[in-house]
Amino acid sequence: MTDQAAALEAILKRATDFTAQQLDRVYRQTDRMFMWLMIAQWIFGVIVALAFSPYGWSGKVRSVHMHVPIAILLGGALSGLPIALILMRPGSAITRHVVAAAQVMWSALLIHLSGGRIETHFHVFGSLAFLAFYRDWRVLITATILVAADHFIRGLLWPESVYGIINPEWWRFLEHAFWVVFADTFLILSCLRGVHEIEKLAERQAQFEALSEGSWRGPSLPAAV
Repeated sequence: MTDQAAALEAILKRATDFTAQQLDRVYRQTDRMFMWLMIAQWIFGVIVALAFSPYGWSGKVRSVHMHVPIAILLGGALSGLPIALILMRPGSAITRHVVAAAQVMWSALLIHLSGGRIETHFHVFGSLAFLAFYRDWRVLITATILVAADHFIRGLLWPESVYGIINPEWWRFLEHAFWVVFADTFLILSCLRGVHEIEKLAERQAQFEALSEGSWRGPSLPAAV
């Protein structure tokens, strides 16, 4: 292997290391964002259970609803597991996927607490947008599968909790899943483009350092594909 080929290999390896470091930084920063979001959602869920659930489920009856302990206990579980993983294993793939699962399950819980109000379904799309901050398209797949499964299962067993009506059409979950996949298409492209930009910046940084050290005198590296 010539000196030039060895230098090129070293640059590519350094660029790969820079990419991994930058992505790890993105993962950890997004983990921290979700840690605070999980805490905020827990508080918000309890407030919704106290203030809105009695009207959403019992009409004009105003009382402490059964959804209050559900929001406290189930909401605590939904927030507690991802927070624990964020603290113990920040930046790891398992943490990202658990966060994705918990986030869309929070959407499901809030939809339930509101009695299936259509406005609350927009929380799903907000959750997907936040998950795209990871720049890892795989977490969007995890979230989408769980959203579709939740709508399908609850649509069969307890449709009022997800659609707000007792007898929705059986295919209603497909309609919701379609719009989730539609949003995923653009978010996945955004994730791929974000990673591509990180790779290009890493290559430039690696080449600049090699030029500064005098170990590379060849042409510029091709852009990342």
